[in-house]
Amino acid sequence: MTTPHFAKVSPSLYPALVAIFVALLLISNIGAVKLISFSFLGIGPLITDGGVFLFPLVYIMGDVLAEVYGWKAARRAILLGFAMSILAAATFFLVQISPPADAWQNQAAFEAVLGFVPRIVFASVLGFLVGQLLNAYVLVWIKKRTQERKLWARLIGSTVVGEFADTLVFCTIAFYGVITGGDFITYVIVGFVYKTAVEVILLPVTYRVIAIVKRREPTYEFALTA
Repeated sequence: MTTPHFAKVSPSLYPALVAIFVALLLISNIGAVKLISFSFLGIGPLITDGGVFLFPLVYIMGDVLAEVYGWKAARRAILLGFAMSILAAATFFLVQISPPADAWQNQAAFEAVLGFVPRIVFASVLGFLVGQLLNAYVLVWIKKRTQERKLWARLIGSTVVGEFADTLVFCTIAFYGVITGGDFITYVIVGFVYKTAVEVILLPVTYRVIAIVKRREPTYEFALTA
């Protein structure tokens, strides 16, 4: 009797981390279609978008991938996220232009929320690509100089560079001219400061996640002792 053959599942956490990274990105991109206005401690209105809730976690996962697996592995995950973002946009576009069933009366609502808007899609994917590649590159660049020391420096340093580039590219392409004057500057600053602040506040969590992943990766432990 012939035994069926199956490929072995790698014990590495890398595939699972990449899956989480891409999922957070796609959910954030969908949330980002809504602009949000709020006041904080009497300051406002402050304008941002729905991506603020999860998008900082995309950078945290990007930090984990770059810190543990290096530039090439992080770049692979970033390019996969980039490709999946384009696929999601293309899928929503095909759904949008497909004739709705007679019993379905929500075509206008679908187009308003998930409709294909080339400017927003281009802004989102380009901002993500530029920001994440800079984030990973800066983190690895700093790590080459600090080795296993000063993790906080490379996490914060890479975040500041990556988030600023991402926020500036996205806001400029997506909403420059739609949001004007001081409101546009506020939009950029609030998005950048908020996302960066969240990552700084969550540094203890990021430290813990990185430590767990490093311990679970035998090749990392081997590299440390080699």
